Amino acid sequence: MTFRLTALTDPAESPSARRLAWLAAAPDGTPLGSAFLRLFTSPNQAHLGELALDVHPAERRRGAGSALLAAAVAAARADGRRALLAQAVEGSPGDAFLSAHGFERALVLAFGRLDLTAAAPALAAELPPGYRLVSWVGDCPEKWLPGFTRSRTAMDDMPMGDTGFGPVVWDEARVRSAARAVADRGELLHTVAVAEDATGDLVGFSELVLPADRRGDAQHYGTAVLPAHRRRGLALAMKAEAIRWTRAEHPGITGLLTDTAEHNTGMLAVNRALGYRDTHRCATFRLPL
Repeated sequence: MTFRLTALTDPAESPSARRLAWLAAAPDGTPLGSAFLRLFTSPNQAHLGELALDVHPAERRRGAGSALLAAAVAAARADGRRALLAQAVEGSPGDAFLSAHGFERALVLAFGRLDLTAAAPALAAELPPGYRLVSWVGDCPEKWLPGFTRSRTAMDDMPMGDTGFGPVVWDEARVRSAARAVADRGELLHTVAVAEDATGDLVGFSELVLPADRRGDAQHYGTAVLPAHRRRGLALAMKAEAIRWTRAEHPGITGLLTDTAEHNTGMLAVNRALGYRDTHRCATFRLPL
């Protein structure tokens, strides 16, 4: 098959990455597929690139995907990256493509959905003594910003399998930038956190992002509790509050989506207790460069 690749540069850089892109097109200009390569700039991820590659189903098995992959791999190597990550639904054509091109499974995520159109289950999700819930919509209030930034280290030991994806370094500027990115898309960020009464510190958080039209499914981003405060029901209480708030304030939201590493048994148990049901599994693949 005859096609050409056009290299593109995404002008929208984030504080933690920049992105390259390629378009595969037929001689008449008809798009066949694309590849996007995210090059992380944060210190703990600067050795990695992340690939998103897609070819139109009618144009697959004709070489466009392999050519797009080769372009991305060459660019990643030229930039000094040591590995490339990519994700695909288990059993999908993307799964087969990545496996055939030398990628190895590094992490499996279990995806789930909570149906908000069903009756709310009876659930005891009370906080233990010494803790209280706080919440906000959009940007983190100045009062909570230092503590919220510190609480994000609760994600540092999140199971990441063999991806080589190190801890994400957060500061107050990055926290505000992440909230601003959600707002710029017209979406709504809702955060529930747990404050420890004795210190006033935030010791856990759970984020939920609602679509711009406030209809359909919303997406959980991150839920985490600092190690010293785990196994006390804090994650369950935070997610339960996010569910209660969504039902009360946004009846157009019909479901909540979540994804969890398959060996993160604690969070999987929280999701099951809240009524989430498995939908599919995705594998994160890693290609050494």
